[in-house]
Amino acid sequence: MKKTLIVAAVAASFATAASAQSSVTLYGLIDAGFSYVNNEVAPNTAKGSAAAFRVSSGNINGSRWGLRGTEDLGGGMKAIFTLESGFTMGDGSALQGGREFGRQAYAGISTAQFGTVTLGRQYDSLVDYLAPMTATGSWGGTYFAHPLDNDNANNSFRVNNSVKYQSANYSGLTFGGLYGFSNQAGGFGNNRAYSAGAQYANGPFKIAAAYLQLQNPNSNLTGGAMTDSGAGTNLVANAASASVQTQRTYGVGANYAIGPVTVGGAWTQSRFQFAVGDSTARFNNYEVNARYALTPALALGAAYTYTDVKGYTTGANNNGHEKFHQFGLQTDYSLSKRTDIYAEGVVQLAKQGAEAQIYSTGNSAAHGNQVVVTTGIRHRF
Repeated sequence: MKKTLIVAAVAASFATAASAQSSVTLYGLIDAGFSYVNNEVAPNTAKGSAAAFRVSSGNINGSRWGLRGTEDLGGGMKAIFTLESGFTMGDGSALQGGREFGRQAYAGISTAQFGTVTLGRQYDSLVDYLAPMTATGSWGGTYFAHPLDNDNANNSFRVNNSVKYQSANYSGLTFGGLYGFSNQAGGFGNNRAYSAGAQYANGPFKIAAAYLQLQNPNSNLTGGAMTDSGAGTNLVANAASASVQTQRTYGVGANYAIGPVTVGGAWTQSRFQFAVGDSTARFNNYEVNARYALTPALALGAAYTYTDVKGYTTGANNNGHEKFHQFGLQTDYSLSKRTDIYAEGVVQLAKQGAEAQIYSTGNSAAHGNQVVVTTGIRHRF
């Protein structure tokens, strides 16, 4: 009997140690609310436009659930994986083209000294390093995205078949890069992607820069690096009625915390080389933003983005010049550590013949400008 108890105690000790060395975590976020959008194109009305009232999902953050796992391999090395699925709260359907794990799906090795290498469907370096300097990539969320999310600061697409490196933190400096393969025989450069970025944090100050390039993103859509239909590249291609051959996006951003106030700014440029002629569209996005924590539970945020677009048409007369002014306000109140309620409004003013459409609304504006007002609740688990 005594020997049996000793054996049971030793087995329990080994089981405890094993569970401490590896873990799998179920996590998620649910974002649901109501949205009002004015001036949407509505062909069935006499004016050609109408307001929309919707139960909406992902007003700030896309709703998702996922599994995150880690195993301690010893010597400071870990095996890691993440599987993350996006869905809409309105009808429970899967997002990202119906993929089972459309938001993220990767596995790799992480070390405390040298960083992390992962393979799979992942975010690019602009999302990892530069987007957190913008309102859409931090507290503002979906509706604060720059027009058409042309620079992917709102992570409207992920990169398939990618190998990614992220460094460890070297006295506040982090950096990384990603390469997404086309996976096509005889077409190595056909639908591929690559990016690089870095961020430096020193006390209340942060600064970041990133570069992203997509090559032939509209081709080989069944197995290439780019297959997300809602990506900025595809939205630009649809608006210009021409396929995009190359997208190059780069930018810098910074923010500074002064007590309860964090102020920041970012500049990004996205260049879209069309497949016809020698036509190029160029988006310059200039953003300033601020967030003020009035209390530990209540925060206010504001952002303004000026977007200058040149060459938005194709062909020999490729000299279109359009402008967008976008203003956003948000208030957020935490009911607990995991649950908060919010209200926000975004106004987009389109100038010089531009067609306004706040990102992720149903349709473009019929008469130049568009407003969205939304309120909702977020819960994290």
